[in-house]
Amino acid sequence: MKQDKIIHELKKHIPFTIFATLIAIGITLLIIYWIKKEISQEFFHVLHPLHILASAIVTAGIFYKYKKSFIQAIFIGIFGSIIIGSISDIIFPYLGGLLFNLNIEFHLPIIEKTILILLTALIGSILGISFRITRFPHFIHVFLSVFASLFYLLAFSQTFEIIYFIGAFFVVFVSVIIPCCLSDILFPFLFLRKK
Repeated sequence: MKQDKIIHELKKHIPFTIFATLIAIGITLLIIYWIKKEISQEFFHVLHPLHILASAIVTAGIFYKYKKSFIQAIFIGIFGSIIIGSISDIIFPYLGGLLFNLNIEFHLPIIEKTILILLTALIGSILGISFRITRFPHFIHVFLSVFASLFYLLAFSQTFEIIYFIGAFFVVFVSVIIPCCLSDILFPFLFLRKK
């Protein structure tokens, strides 16, 4: 994949990711301060598998579109969605939480809920191959990733206050734009031998 194509794709994704992050923060503020509902770990443990599912659909779908190998597409979908989904939903938000001294705990669902995460990635990969949908799930993928990253910060931080939403915007934006674009756009092409 040419460098100008990568830059083009990132330019297209940046405004949408900013918009999605602002919407997610707005909805989260409504949930916390208007509905008076705390963002618990259960919220994250629902959103993270949904993010893995969407990521696997797109990653496996893109790979299969260019190389009709069912087994390889399954492997790429599972591997890509779990590794990159974990970076997006957990690693980057965790590092952001450390940066802002949020007293954040580290939780890795692939270790804590292995069967659920593997099964979700497998189902997503099969759906991506079967229906070959690569664009619509990416829209969902970005929204799920934004909420999963934000909810990780909220659910596992001991000292999160309203002022931290400013920092959370930047943490979530970076957590989504880099890994999700890598997952959906670049990751499948790394394993394809043709340009």
